[in-house]
Amino acid sequence: MPPAFAQEKLYTIDDIYALPDGERAELIDGQIYYMAPPTRKHQRIVGEIFAIIRAYINTNNGSCEVDIAPFAVFLNENDTNYVEPDISVICDPNKLTDKGCSGAPDWIIEIVSPSSRRMDYFTKLFKYRTAGVREYWIVDPEKDRIFVYNFESEDTEDYTFSDSIKADIYEDLYINFSDIKKLLHI
Repeated sequence: MPPAFAQEKLYTIDDIYALPDGERAELIDGQIYYMAPPTRKHQRIVGEIFAIIRAYINTNNGSCEVDIAPFAVFLNENDTNYVEPDISVICDPNKLTDKGCSGAPDWIIEIVSPSSRRMDYFTKLFKYRTAGVREYWIVDPEKDRIFVYNFESEDTEDYTFSDSIKADIYEDLYINFSDIKKLLHI
């Protein structure tokens, strides 16, 4: 007879909503991943990128919406996946509810922190790809790298904070990371 193994507990979105006030976590395939508070540098990078995308959408009368964490994204039609990407761009208004985004955003940007490195590079990369996210950027200030994954064309590009990077979901949106680097002194 094979040895018996203890069954791992699967958590749901209800468990996320039951966390104490101020405690943040994400839920991927029923597993809870607690989140450390972001650093000031992290928040400044998120703010600059968010402002560029929001200005682009507003200037071009775009139909997409850009949201900044904490913003709930329910990736699948189940109760075992809940993430809070640093930046989410959603172009289908039917996915937006008062609670957040139901389904995959078109474009997700994560800013890597020491505590989120494994999640951003591995767990979320796989989850976002399989959930239907069109484009995923990993911005890693410590490594001076921006990794751009275009899941539709299965293309991956590697950039630095000296580059201007085109967003694939738009025809003419570029984010100049050298400007962000100068502005934030990173």
